[in-house]
Amino acid sequence: MYLSTLFTKTSKDSTSDAHSKNADLLIKAGYITKTMAGVYSYLPLGLKVIRNIEHIVREEMDALGAQELLMSSMQNKEVWEQTDRWNDDIVDVWFKAPLHAGGEVGFGWSHEEPIGEMMKRYITSYKDLPIFVYQFQNKMRNELRAKSGVMRGREFIMKDMYSFCTNEEEHENFYQATIDAYLNVYKRIGVGDDTYVTFAAGGAFTEFSHEFQTICDAGEDIIYINQEKNIAINEEVLNDKTLESLDITREELEEVKTAETGNIFNFGTQKAEDLNLNYTDGDNKSIPVFIGSYGIGVSRLMGVLVEKYADDKGLAWPEAVAPFKVHIVPIAKEDEEAYSMAKDFYETLKEKGVTALFDDRVEMRVGQRLGDADLLGMPYRVVVSQKSLDAGGFEVQKRSEDDSKIMTSDELIKTLTS
Repeated sequence: MYLSTLFTKTSKDSTSDAHSKNADLLIKAGYITKTMAGVYSYLPLGLKVIRNIEHIVREEMDALGAQELLMSSMQNKEVWEQTDRWNDDIVDVWFKAPLHAGGEVGFGWSHEEPIGEMMKRYITSYKDLPIFVYQFQNKMRNELRAKSGVMRGREFIMKDMYSFCTNEEEHENFYQATIDAYLNVYKRIGVGDDTYVTFAAGGAFTEFSHEFQTICDAGEDIIYINQEKNIAINEEVLNDKTLESLDITREELEEVKTAETGNIFNFGTQKAEDLNLNYTDGDNKSIPVFIGSYGIGVSRLMGVLVEKYADDKGLAWPEAVAPFKVHIVPIAKEDEEAYSMAKDFYETLKEKGVTALFDDRVEMRVGQRLGDADLLGMPYRVVVSQKSLDAGGFEVQKRSEDDSKIMTSDELIKTLTS
C-alpha cells in the first residue's frame, strides 16, 4: 500500500481515551475510531490486525476439525428462557429491544442456546456426533462501565466455538485438545510466554471454568501463578479447597495482574437437558448431548498486544499480526536515485509476498514521516536515502530494537523472506 492512499491520518494529540493506552494509541495511529463509550469502529489498518489474528485462530480451530459458521446476532427470547438465561438477574449484560410486531428480541452476548437449538435439526443419532462449530462475530454486552479501550467494550469481536459430544470422555478429549490449540494461538500471536491456563469461576456460564489469562498491567484480573508447576488460579477461586485440590500452598504462588484473553466452559449435559437436545445410542435410548463452549477475545487480544508492546514512540506489532511487515521511507524526491531504489525494493517485496507500506509522501517533513513510522509500529522500518546508499545500502531498524544497520537489498530480502 502507498501511504498517501490511506484515508486515515495520524495525530500527536492525546484522545478522549487517553486513560486507556491501547485506545489512545490506536486512535492516534488511525487504526480505530471511537463511536461511543465502549464502541469502536475498525479502520483499514486496524481491520488488518483483526484479520491477521482471526487467520491464526481460524487455522488452529480448523486443525481441531471444527467447522466455521455465522449465526445471527439477533436472539430469540424463547430459546434463552428455556435455560433461564433471559432473566436479567442471572445475565445482567443483555441488550434487548421490543419488536413492532410484538414480543422482544435480544442482541447476542453469547450463542450457546441458539446454536444448541439449531443442532436439534442435525443431531438425532450417535452417528451424527461429535460436532464442533465456531464463528467470528461481534458480541454486544451492556457493561455498566465500558473501559480499558478495546480490551473491554460494549461491542467486541469474539471467536466462539461449541462442541457437541456423545459422552464425557469424548468431550474431555476435545476440551484438552482445545486447550493446546489455544496455547498455540497465543504463542503464534506473540504472548505465549505470558499466557496461563487459569482455574476460575464460571460466572453466567457454569460453576467453574478455565480462563486464559495474559500478564498485562492494564488487565482487570489478579491471578496467582506457580511457573515451576505451571499452575494458575484466579483470585476469585483462591481458597483452601482449591489449593488442596491442586496440591499447592499459597506461599508457592506469585500474584500478577492479567487480562482474560480466552475461556472455556464445560456444560456437561445440563444445557442439552434444558434445550431437549438428545441423540439416540445403539440401543435406541435417548441421551442428552455433552456440550462445551470456547471463546477467544479477538479485539481484546489486539488491545493486549498494544498494552504489552507499545512504547513511548507508538505501536509495536509482532510480525504475525502487523498490518504490514515492512514500512519503507524514501528520503528523496521522486526523480532521485534513492526514491527509485526504494520503489523498486517495494515492488520486489510485493512479488515475493512480503507485505509492505510505502511512504510516498515526499513533500512531508522527514521527522514527521519517521515519527509516523514509529507510531504505526510495523516490525521493520527501511529508510532509503542518498546517505544510506553511500554507506552501502538501506538503513534497517527493527521496531523492537533501538539500533539500525545498513543492509543491501539482497541481504534485506533474504532476512525478510527467511
